[in-house]
Amino acid sequence: MSPALALAIAGALIVLSVIIGVALRLADGRRRGGGHLRFDPVDASGALGPRATLVQFSTEMCARCPQVRRMLHTVASQEDDLAHVEVDLTHRPDLSSRYRILQTPTTFVVDGTGAVRARFNGVPHPHALTEALAAV
Repeated sequence: MSPALALAIAGALIVLSVIIGVALRLADGRRRGGGHLRFDPVDASGALGPRATLVQFSTEMCARCPQVRRMLHTVASQEDDLAHVEVDLTHRPDLSSRYRILQTPTTFVVDGTGAVRARFNGVPHPHALTEALAAV
């Protein structure tokens, strides 16, 4: 293989890696629809809030989970009809496949009936979280 061809292939791989990294970074923390998922309150060993519940999926080794925990607790404490529960996937790995959790933190906005109305992978953007709660 010629040196020019090897450099061209290496350059193409670097460009492809940067594009994929930027795309993943832009998608992190954005609001997604909940699809047809329903959250079972038994999985969080607690009751759902009257209007909505912020369900945070985390693990013991998650570096960003404490930041999200503080943010969601603050948001939930500002409204009486809103609850925040945290599910540790370290102790409940079966839930990651049931709810299709591929990364932590992942946050669900669940309405009072258990329907997942919004989903955030990574650290939720505050304005997107506010919009999701307003839609419930």
